[in-house]
Amino acid sequence: MKRILPFIIILLVLGVAVGSAYYLKRTSNGVQPLPPSANVSANDASQGTTPVTSGVSAGAEPAHVLGPANAPAKLEEFGDFECPPCGLVHPILVEMKREFGDQLQITFREFPLTQLHPHALAAASSAEAAGLQGKFWEMHDLLYEHQKDWHETFDVRPIFEGYATQLGLDLERFKQDVNGNVVARRITADGSRGHGFGVKGTPTVFLNGKEVPFESLPAEKLRILIRAAITSSK
Repeated sequence: MKRILPFIIILLVLGVAVGSAYYLKRTSNGVQPLPPSANVSANDASQGTTPVTSGVSAGAEPAHVLGPANAPAKLEEFGDFECPPCGLVHPILVEMKREFGDQLQITFREFPLTQLHPHALAAASSAEAAGLQGKFWEMHDLLYEHQKDWHETFDVRPIFEGYATQLGLDLERFKQDVNGNVVARRITADGSRGHGFGVKGTPTVFLNGKEVPFESLPAEKLRILIRAAITSSK
């Protein structure tokens, strides 16, 4: 049963492929730089975002969260570790968290685009398996920071197991958890939440329940939206 769980997950997330055209608009020949910055007013913080629908799945619990629950600005990212634009957004979110501190909360949700990226599911599973040993964010960072190192590798398992060793994880437990029920359920739950929000590509980012347009993800624009969200909460 454990051996077929990853394939069950693949079937459950195949719907993501419906949004592949949306994703492909974001990337050309592999990696495309994020759009150049432009002037964004505080009013754009509300006008330039789209509210998400209510009543969707809660996603994996507990969620992977950085920052306090009472943070006035809450970002929720649906990401794919093999997605090149996600790799470009990663350092931007790191910068935003460093800049805004406890005023910003960031949640990561698994949304592997399995038909576009052959290693997306393995990467998501590795991050979740690391999370079961308290090292999700450390594995999350390694996967994004070294995306180009494993993206074109035929067999990524030795690489991801090497990351697990580097992080001081129990390697045997990690190997079991990668193909285990808990990891499978967490990825499926995040995927269900994403589909409920109408997520079709990655990265898809929500700020306080409103979708942030992809063109607003460069640091200069995203910073303005976060500041506006913080100000509006006062």
